[in-house]
Amino acid sequence: MPQIDRVALIGLMAILFLSGCTEKKKVEPTADTEDFGKLPEAVQTFNNAFKTGDVETLGSMITENYVHTNGTSKSIGKSNWLGYLSQRSESIANGELEVLDYEMGDMEMVHHDGFAIVTGRVLTKNRVGQDTVEQQFRVTHLWVQENGQWKRAGFHDGKIQ
Repeated sequence: MPQIDRVALIGLMAILFLSGCTEKKKVEPTADTEDFGKLPEAVQTFNNAFKTGDVETLGSMITENYVHTNGTSKSIGKSNWLGYLSQRSESIANGELEVLDYEMGDMEMVHHDGFAIVTGRVLTKNRVGQDTVEQQFRVTHLWVQENGQWKRAGFHDGKIQ
């Protein structure tokens, strides 16, 4: 049997793996996935709570072992993320931060047994002091079913240049 170049074999395996992973399937709710139909509402509630700085709602909508990662930092857990949210909420309340727009578009949801992957693009427009800052991010959320409720278990974003 001829010896196969290991680098070529690894490359071929990566191509095969990635080609199978890139197909996106949108799943419409059926009797088997009835709770999946509640996910868009949960995502919207979550995004509204983030926009307004509603830490209590956000805390109730993430898992105990939540993992949050931004494109520029290491991942953090639930308590650290809630700490960040509390500071952000104070900034909103005292006028240091004004959220002018926070919108998620290009949203796609892929349903699996008991969990879903949500991807999209988030547009933000904030006023900090005299400056208005507009940004765009590609995001990936991992949502899980926990006691009949959709909760966000993981998040990652990458800034769009």
